[in-house]
This record gives sequence, C-alpha cells and structure tokens, in this order.
Amino acid sequence: MNTQQIKQRFGIIGASPILDRAIDVATQVALTDLSVLITGESGVGKEIMPQIIHQLSARKHNKYIAVNCGAIPEGTIDSELFGHEKGAFTGAHDSRKGYFEVADGGTIFLDEVAELPVQTQVRLLRVLETGEFIKVGSSKVLKTDIRVVAATNVNIGQAIKKGKFREDLFYRLNTVPIVLPALRDRKEDIHLLFRKFASDFASKYRMPSVKLSPEAIVLLENYRWNGNIRQLKNVAEQVSVIESSRDISEEILLKYLPNTIDQNLPTVFKGDANSDLSERDILYKVLFDLKGDVTELKNLVFGLMKNQGNELGDLENNPALVQSIKNLYNKPQEVDRQEDNQVYKPQILPKEESSVQHEELVEESLSLADKEKEMIIKALAKYNGKRKSAADELGISERTLYRKIKEYEIDN
Repeated sequence: MNTQQIKQRFGIIGASPILDRAIDVATQVALTDLSVLITGESGVGKEIMPQIIHQLSARKHNKYIAVNCGAIPEGTIDSELFGHEKGAFTGAHDSRKGYFEVADGGTIFLDEVAELPVQTQVRLLRVLETGEFIKVGSSKVLKTDIRVVAATNVNIGQAIKKGKFREDLFYRLNTVPIVLPALRDRKEDIHLLFRKFASDFASKYRMPSVKLSPEAIVLLENYRWNGNIRQLKNVAEQVSVIESSRDISEEILLKYLPNTIDQNLPTVFKGDANSDLSERDILYKVLFDLKGDVTELKNLVFGLMKNQGNELGDLENNPALVQSIKNLYNKPQEVDRQEDNQVYKPQILPKEESSVQHEELVEESLSLADKEKEMIIKALAKYNGKRKSAADELGISERTLYRKIKEYEIDN
C-alpha cells in the first residue's frame, strides 16, 4: 500500500514531504514489533499514526487501546494500566484487569506519555524490556505480548534534565521515532485542509461551503497556527456557521484569528516568563537587576546634586567633589559570566564620556553615600515613612529602597 492509498484510507489531507516521510516511516515500522515514539506539537494529529501502525501490522485483528496518560489521576494510573487485586486499596471491591492485560496480543497507544509518574515509568520500562508486569496489590508476575506506541508534545530532553522522565525509558520507547510537522511547516496543506473542513461543515449544517479570497488565503497560510490542525478546524467551523456571506475576505477572516500579529514571521525571542531557568540563571538575573537599580539611583543622586548647587556649593568651584564623582562613574566593574562557551563583560567607557553613561562601581565614595542617605531620609520623611511613595519620588524600585534602608541603617 503506497502513501496515497494510506492517506485515502485514514482520511489524511496534505501533500507536504515532511508529512509523507512520517507516513512512510509508520508504514515500514508497522511490519515489526518495535516500540515507536511519536513527537509533535499539540493538535498536529499524532493519534492517527498509531492507528496506521496497528492496522498495517500482523496485530490488526487484535485489540487496539488508546490511553490518554494525562487524563488519568496519578493515584489510579497504575491500576488502569496494569490492573489491581481485590482489596489492593480503598474502593477496590473486585479485581480488575489493566489495559496491558486486556490488549494482550494487540497494540496500546500511550498518548501524553511524558505525563506518567516516575513510579509508573519504572513499571512501563519493565513491560517493554521483559513483557512482564505485576498488578497493584499482587505479587504474581504476569506476561503480556503487546506492542507499545507512545506520543508526546513535550520536549523529552528537557523533561529528562528535570528528572520528570526516565532516560532509559526514553531510549526504549524511541526505538523508531516519528516526528509530525507543525501546521506552519506545511504551508502548502493549510488551504487544502481549510477547504476540506469547510466542505464537511457545509454538509453538516446544510449550507453552501465558504470560499476564501486570494488575500484571505495568503493570510491563512502565513498565520502561525499555534493550535495547529485543531485550531484551523475550529476557525473553519466558526466562519461557516457565523458568516452569512459565503465569500470570505481577508478582513472577515481577521476577526477569527486571535493575536493576528503572531503570524509566521521572524521575530526576536525575548524569553518566556514561565520557562524553567537554572539556579545560576536566576541568580545572574537578580544580580543584573540589582546592578541596574544601583545605576538608576546613582544617576538620580548625581542629577540632584547638580540641581542643588546652593546646598552643596558651586560644583565648578569644588574640583575635589567633581573628581570624586568622575572617579565613581569612570571606574569599571568587570563581571565575567561564562556560559555556553561565551564570556560577557560590561563595556568600559572612556573617562572623557558623560558620567551618566557608565558602568557603575559597587564600592561607593563616602561623599556620595552620605548624600544618597540624606535623599532617602528626606523622601521617607516627606511621605511619613511610606516606602512605596518614597521609592517613586526617588525614581527607584521599592526593593532597592528597602535594601538601601538596611545598608545605611536608617530608622524608618
């Protein structure tokens, strides 16, 4: 059976070479009993691959069970997969067969396999290596002849580093990897899929099918589709049901594409607030934030000193003070950071440059420290000890103000 015949049999739409390669690998591995790991973003259609593998294998007349590992509570996942004996836990009034026992001789599809608890991963590894398992609450070893196909949208490498997924289990599952492309990597298929969905919804709701203008097609193909095929199908259904006109322009389609600025265009990565950082990365970030706060405070104090010449004396006639400030702002502070074979060093500015553009010094001169302390005391007094208001007046963060209060032992 060739690739085109498989697409027709399983209702797969698309002509992308990346998709054809994934189908070709699934077809070849189906004839064996090797474990398969399917990876790809959520919504790319990973669930169709294990069906292809099962239906084209010698096990096609036996059971095929699909299990969503992320939808089963951690406390019952072992019982669901491997079964349990009567009285094994509260509520276990009868013994029960697990999926590995029920599907003996067939295929089991473990979707979202990265969501399995570590303890369950150990049990699964034993099944894959020896074909043996033990029911919850039993000591009897049972045998099973089952083919395991797993899928995940998680970065397994990162999960292994965090200790959330066993490396040995990964290599055992990943005997044959199949990678399904994201929809944005299959631009040539996007309009084909939309037309198919629009036709299906037209039949379902008994109405003419919608048609996209050339401009709308370009918009459709350049949108990022973070939800992949699932999101595209949802948009096609909304447009088919809500719009009275069957001719869909770019302006109409825009209303159904959330965050349309997030199209498939190159962009600068600014980091993810929810991404996992190492302790070293977090420490560096805190230190650099503190460094910026100190610089900001010094700039403010320097500006105040220039604007309050009557209190400090004429700066032009006070060369010692001017030199002290210049020394403070011109002395470089070098912070080396070795990461990924790169060294980061703050740029050292020439002494003749403006004292506002500088790399600051951690060690403070006594004259500036006294003035800084004086400004903080005045700001606190002005706002009756309210640190937030005082920090706003000084132009610094409340965290920096709190640190300075402790540093200068100011009685607040």
